[in-house]
Amino acid sequence: MSTTRTTVTLTGTGVPHPSPGRAGAGTLVRSGDVAVQFDAGRASVLRLVEAGCAPHRLDALFVTHLHSDHLVDLADVVMTRWIQHILHPRGPLPIVVPEGAAADFARQMLVPYAADIAVRVEHVQPAPPELDVRPFTPSSTPTEVWRSADGSVRVEAVAVHHEPVPDAVAYRVTTPDGVVVVSGDTRVCAEVEDAVRGADLVVHEACRRTAMSSVIAGTPFERIFDYHADTEALGAMAERAGLAHVVLTHLIPQPVTAEDEAAFEEDLRRGGYTGRVTVGRDLMTFTLGSA
Repeated sequence: MSTTRTTVTLTGTGVPHPSPGRAGAGTLVRSGDVAVQFDAGRASVLRLVEAGCAPHRLDALFVTHLHSDHLVDLADVVMTRWIQHILHPRGPLPIVVPEGAAADFARQMLVPYAADIAVRVEHVQPAPPELDVRPFTPSSTPTEVWRSADGSVRVEAVAVHHEPVPDAVAYRVTTPDGVVVVSGDTRVCAEVEDAVRGADLVVHEACRRTAMSSVIAGTPFERIFDYHADTEALGAMAERAGLAHVVLTHLIPQPVTAEDEAAFEEDLRRGGYTGRVTVGRDLMTFTLGSA
């Protein structure tokens, strides 16, 4: 068993509107020999490889909800793992997903690749890819949905508020080194506040709704921003929960300059947060227990 400490890597900090240098939503947690990925937005496979964790190295992939920017690369992860099987034999990738539309997507995502799969099987691959979809019913309290084979890593899910999107969840990951929470997409809510208490690192989506309220008033963005985590409210929640370190991802609007990034932290400070804030960039990596 490896003695490597738990690390958290941002494999994607972007949103549906593309931005240079920012892949779609994704977070990779590695603890010893265990590697688990949360969501698979655009370019996730490339970011995983850049992070030194190609799809064949994953032990499980967790989906937070059905939105294209969190799922568009899921089939690529599965297909790439299957293609890599010739050099790196691994079984099917467990896909842990809320029951409902997201689970249905996971079950059907390889259908458009049927002809491609048939050709590859005819010429190279010994068998078609197998899907290992593991649906669960979200609960308002953290509930275990997966545990690593060696028992060292445990993942719990909790239902969050991303309405009108149904069945959205956050994940709480417990390793020998500590606890990581990945929010997925959600408003700031009591369920997440309960889940993050005692966490060593919280990777949370961030939307500058209050700061931009006058700019977005009366536009479609007003409705979109309403079901994301307002940065000032997030700062207040993080302070109430006593969080040591909040990493911001899924940044709305996408920052371009250093000043843009600083504005996200300033919002959390206005909300009252006094802990450490990191405005996420792709491939940033954090080690639990490090300063």
